[in-house]
This record gives sequence, structure tokens and C-alpha cells, in this order.
Amino acid sequence: MGMANRLASATSPYLLQHAANPVDWWEWGPEAFAEARRRDAPILLSVGYAACHWCHVMAHESFEDETTAAYLNEHYVSIKVDREERPDVDAIYMQATTAMTGHGGWPMTCVLDHEGSPFFAGTYFPPQPRHGQRSFTQVLQGLSDAWVNRGHDVARVAGNLREHLNEQAALPAGLVDREVLDNAVIKLRSEFDMLHGGFGGAPKFPPSMVLEFLVRHGSHDALAMVDDTIEAMARGGIHDQLGGGFARYAVDGAWVVPHFEKMLYDNALLLRVCADRRTPMAAWAGEGIADFLLRELRTDEGGFASALDADSEGVEGRFYVWTPAQLVDVLGPEEGAWAAELFSVTDTGTFEHGASTLQLLRDAEDMDRWLAARDALLAARSERVRPERDDKVVAAWNGLAISGLTRLAAWLDEPGYLEAAMVAGELLLDLHVVDDRLRRVSRGGVVGTPAGVLEDYGAVAAGFLDLLQATADPRWLRAATSLLDTALAHFRADDGGFFDTADDAESLVARPRDPSDNASPSGLSALLHALVTSSAVTGDPRHREAAEAALTTVHALAVGTPRFAGWSLAAAAAMLDGPLEIAIVGPRGAQRESLANRARHQPTAVVVVADRPDPAIPLLAGRGAIEGRAAAYVCRNHVCGLPVTDPADL
Repeated sequence: MGMANRLASATSPYLLQHAANPVDWWEWGPEAFAEARRRDAPILLSVGYAACHWCHVMAHESFEDETTAAYLNEHYVSIKVDREERPDVDAIYMQATTAMTGHGGWPMTCVLDHEGSPFFAGTYFPPQPRHGQRSFTQVLQGLSDAWVNRGHDVARVAGNLREHLNEQAALPAGLVDREVLDNAVIKLRSEFDMLHGGFGGAPKFPPSMVLEFLVRHGSHDALAMVDDTIEAMARGGIHDQLGGGFARYAVDGAWVVPHFEKMLYDNALLLRVCADRRTPMAAWAGEGIADFLLRELRTDEGGFASALDADSEGVEGRFYVWTPAQLVDVLGPEEGAWAAELFSVTDTGTFEHGASTLQLLRDAEDMDRWLAARDALLAARSERVRPERDDKVVAAWNGLAISGLTRLAAWLDEPGYLEAAMVAGELLLDLHVVDDRLRRVSRGGVVGTPAGVLEDYGAVAAGFLDLLQATADPRWLRAATSLLDTALAHFRADDGGFFDTADDAESLVARPRDPSDNASPSGLSALLHALVTSSAVTGDPRHREAAEAALTTVHALAVGTPRFAGWSLAAAAAMLDGPLEIAIVGPRGAQRESLANRARHQPTAVVVVADRPDPAIPLLAGRGAIEGRAAAYVCRNHVCGLPVTDPADL
């Protein structure tokens, strides 16, 4: 079998991009390790993802190069992994890379023994030596020599690293109470960029999970940070001013020039913040994200694709940037000059090669003129060569998108957004749930083999619970509680925290467990949200107790580095609020709508809206309309006040 065939059957578009390489790639799995033992060769592990710029560079320089490939094929068994498909493999070897080199990143390049223990790790390696860095080939030759001639050294390094990876630092448990949350806000305030919003300097990432916590905390200081950040980002070049949606990060501290890849998880999380914040600026940014998701990331099956590349025609950002002359070409001399001024498109350019990103640093006086220009430019841009799309559907990120869309749909009364969320929910339920277990990825309606990790269980269950709140359809509750019960049975650790992989998942050199949020929520924090909501709807004390116990394991993180505990802190805010459990039951219409709208003003509240009582949903059991009008039943810890029918009484 030529190797062009071995990655050709992969689910991952990233692996498919390497199917024609001269490198004899294997997918991660027992077959590759068996081959390494048979040949007594070390394993080269290369980890990346489709929207990763430097991954493409290294692939082009080294993996497409016949000489490099021939050396690899002779001396190594080479394994390619998509980190988005196997976050467990990525997490363990990234921990090793950081331990060995002091920093991490992608492409990640590790060399492993037959047990999967790494004895060398790094990131990008150039094809020729430069700046004192050895070339990729020199590195490969040195390691092959060590493998053949200095086996005891290799074994020692591998053994030390294996021990290091398995030292589960015991996390000191502690209560995450109101004081911890208030102090987190103070600490975040000290790291806040007063000038441009956001936290830290360049590169600057959208702090969506921290913003969600701040919205829920609700203090004046917290909301000021949220509003300043949403406005600065929405007006900046990181926001696609024509098509909506946000890029992954800005290379500068003022959100002017993004790294142009657009990820589903960022946009889903920001959508949620906008829907929960409910300001005019949040409405503009949120609607733009929702429209972008539906227009550019929806797959034929109704799921949401993972990402859009930064590059098109081999040039980063080309699809998104403009020169003054290009604006004039589309809009004519007068409107073109006006648009250049409005969007900060300069003669020298704010990006590269005289081109500029589009910013909207002030509102246009004439909204109709602005909308006409935007529509004309969007239409012209759609003629350009589009960036590639990574069209695999990742369960966790689709769960986050479902949550964001349902919440925005409820606020803006946009049934199209709810419909899209329901279709994505159906896809996850029909395709990704296999024998009561969750699979992480699918593509083209075919489910992949990788097992769901904790983040998948948490975010998908939370998405199903948001659909329950919007539709009062009890099958979303059944699906969510089934996933949560599986998570409690298979992912729980002895200290009340959670591992990121199931107890019966493929065993790696160490079992990954990381409570800190990264680009997307940690498995633990994703699960917390779902457990809290589920117990609010059902009154199941097991789910609440599991959430309380798990929350104590993030105490050190919440106190020390709240920027990496935003999603757990957001769940903690809901737990301290109760959360309020609100059933709104009765005939559809303006009065029910305004009850629901008033109830949802509290971002942590769990609000189920239904036409009639339903014994299959405990929060709705025996709760009906009053004298033909919708009634709101407000409960905390399942103790309820008298029902009200007048929104003012809420």
C-alpha cells in the first residue's frame, strides 16, 4: 500500500492535507506502534491543525521534500495527529514539550519510544540551519544516532519524562465563594488594558470565558471591563466588519491586525457573552457572529465546521484586507474615499503590502450609506478566492455554538438562530452519540473513531440543556442527563475533580487532566456548567453535589490566575446565585414573551418556557397557566415563590 492511501481515509481535513506527502505517515494507533517495534525504529510524532500557519510552512519545507521524507521513512515511523481530533494526545505531549523546552506551540514535533514516552520535543524546525537553530534533518540524524548507539541515554530521558507526566500535582482544594469571585474581579482589573480593553499585551486574545464570568458577576467594575472590551474588539480589525465574526487573536494590543484564522469555538463563546450582556454593541457583534456561523461555517448536515484558514492564494489575510484603490473600484470615487476614511483604510496600509484591515472606530452618521457600502463590499469580496474551511464537526464546539445561538435567538426573537441550533443538536444526537457514548468528530455525515473527551460531554450536555430551555422538549433533557451520568461514571477522579479522558479510553503515557481554560473551556469547567443547569431543572442532588466537589479543585487556579479559570468562575457565579430556576408556562403571546424576557435578564438564571406543564421535566411538573395567562414560577434550590403573571412583579 502506498502511503497516499493511509491518511486518505482519515476524518480530519488536516490529515487529508498530508495524504499525498512522500512521508510514509501513519495515524495515531496501535498499528503504528506495532510497526515501530517490528522495525525497531523510534516514532516521530507531528501534531498540528488545519488553520495553523506554521504547520503549513513546515509541511511545505520538510514533509513535501523528497530527501527529508526518504530519511524519515528509513529511520522513523512517522505519525500525524490533528490536535482538534485528539486533544488527549496533544495535551500529554504538549506538557512534555513545555517541560523540555520551556515553551509550546504548533506544529509540535516529538520523538517517542515504543511505550509512547517522549525523549525529545520541540515545535517548528527549519529545513536549513538558521539563527543557531539546527535544521530538521540535523535534529533527525542526531536522534536516530542516539536511538541506535546510546539506547541507555534515550531510556533515561524517556523514563524521567514519563515520571514527570504522571506526577499529578495534588491540587489544594478550597471553597470558591463570593470572596474568591470578588477578588478575581480585582485581580482581573489590575491586568485589564484600560486603553484598548482585553487583558495583557500583544498578541491579544478575545477573553471570552473571562468576559462571561464578568457579565455574571455583574458589579460595576466587572461590566465596565466587559463593555470596553466588546466595543474595542467589535470596532477593531479582529472583527470582520463586512461578514461578522471574529478572528482568533490580534497581533497587536489594539485589535488592529488579526491572525486571520476564524475558529468556531471563539465565535461560539463570544456569541454567548453578547447574548448574555444585552447591550446595543453586544447585539451588533452577536448578530454578526450568528450570521457568520450560519453563512460560512454550516455544513451540509447542519453542523458547524471547525475553522476557516488565515491564508488564501497562499497569502495570509488576503481575503479580508483592502487598499483605497480597491474600495474605489467597488464603490466609485466619492463613496470609496468616504469608506476608506470610515474604515481606517490608509494609503500606506495598516497591514502588509499597502493593504488595511477594516476598522469601524466611530459610527457612520448615515446608517443607510454605511449598510449600502458594507453590502457592496461583502458582495465584491465574495468573488475573491476563499480561505480553506476545516469542515470536520467537533462535538464540544458545536455544543458551545448551540448554547450561543439559542440564547441570542431568545433575546433578539430570531427563530432562524434557534432553528439552526436545533438542527445542529439533532446532528450531535443522531450521529455523535454511539451506544450512549459521545464521539468527538464527524465529517460529511460520517462519525469518526476518536472518543469524546470531557469537554465534549460538558459542552454538548450544556447545549442540549439550552435547547431544552428554549423548546421545553424533554428529549433534550434525557439526552443531556444521559451524557452527564456517563461523565460521572467514567471521568471522575478520587478527589472529586475530573480527568479529561474516560477510564476506559485508550491508555496514553499519562492520563490527561487540566482544569485550566485554554482557547476553549477545560473539560472540568464545561462539565460544571451542564451539571449546575441539569440539577436546576431536575433537582437531581447528585449533579449538584458533583459540581460542588469539582469546583473545589479549581480553587488554586481561581485565586492565582483567574484569567485561566473564567469558565469555572462563570459556573461558580451561577452556583452562588442559586441559580434561579424559573418556569414560564402558558399560552404563547406578548405577555409570555415579556415574562420570559424579564426572567432572562439575570444571566445565570435557568429559564424553561413551555405551553403547558410537563411531568417529564421536573421544573415544569404541575406548573400551569393562571386564568389563561402565562405564569412565572421562580424557585431557588427548588423552593418556589408564588407564581406571577405580570412581568413587573418579576
